[in-house]
Amino acid sequence: MRRALAVTAVAGAAWVTRRALRRRIDRSPLWPLPALETPVSGHSPRRALRALIVSRTEPAHGVLRLTVESPDLPTWTPGAHVDVTLPSGLVRQYSLCGDPADTGRYTIAIRLIEDGRGGSREAHAQLVEGAELELRPPRNRFELVPAASYVFVAGGIGITPILPMLRAATAAGADWTLLYGGRSLDSMPFLDDLAAYGDRVTVLPEDEVGLPDLTPLAASAPGTLVYCCGPEPLMAAVIEAAQDPAAVHLERFAPSAAPGPARAFTVELRRSARIVEVAADESALTAVRRELPDTPYSCEQGFCGTCQHRVLEGGVDHRDELLTDQEREDSMLLCVSRAKGDRLVLDL
Repeated sequence: MRRALAVTAVAGAAWVTRRALRRRIDRSPLWPLPALETPVSGHSPRRALRALIVSRTEPAHGVLRLTVESPDLPTWTPGAHVDVTLPSGLVRQYSLCGDPADTGRYTIAIRLIEDGRGGSREAHAQLVEGAELELRPPRNRFELVPAASYVFVAGGIGITPILPMLRAATAAGADWTLLYGGRSLDSMPFLDDLAAYGDRVTVLPEDEVGLPDLTPLAASAPGTLVYCCGPEPLMAAVIEAAQDPAAVHLERFAPSAAPGPARAFTVELRRSARIVEVAADESALTAVRRELPDTPYSCEQGFCGTCQHRVLEGGVDHRDELLTDQEREDSMLLCVSRAKGDRLVLDL
């Protein structure tokens, strides 16, 4: 008798659960997906952070250094960068160049690029001390891998992600050297900070010594890792000069090559049950955001990874600077990559 009552109770509970679940699904056929803040795969949406600009200085001609503070700032590791939302709504990426141990405070540096896309001009004109800055939590695609020795190579504003690496390598007791190039001494930020490292740092202003001499890369000890951030020609030269190109780690904030010809294609957004037509003269990101305006994005040039999403069907013409071969097997960056054929199916 007790067993029969127990079976009846379990069956009744299961029936009630199934009925409640059926009603929930009837109200929202894609449940529980719409419960997500944004029904996308890839990088989940990250909350916006608010911080106060507490310092604005100019460490070199045309370079703006901002320090922001907030008790809500997450921790970070050397090589990380943040997305900064400018007053106009433009989103730009800047490497964190302060000290990760200095919790509650971030430091970034922004080079003024007069003929750029407008972000640096807006930052220099409008980001003032006492203003509030909106940013997103740090991401790191340029992690410092533990090693016994390093060669760091920086060009101009590319010194920013390298600075925290120098502190970390020093603290770890690693052997390291830095080759730091730039157009001229007055355009090269953080020279005062670097002076503390003595002859580990070689400063190479182009107007005095020409292009950096990269021969030390070929003479480095086996197992030495090379970290480089700077203009594309510099990074290409570093790869060519390195004893082991596989040991080279690069940080790009600009595309390395112009994209090839493009044609129109169709994208199916499987989870949203929508079809999107991508014109030849627009990105998949632009087309997708017409249907899903909350789809996250940032650099729009294929190197930050914010718009990375899973591909369910179709071949991808990858045009990014970021994804590994393994990642490219089942994902793409919507801002630059396109379909190889006429159709893609995305997990969106």
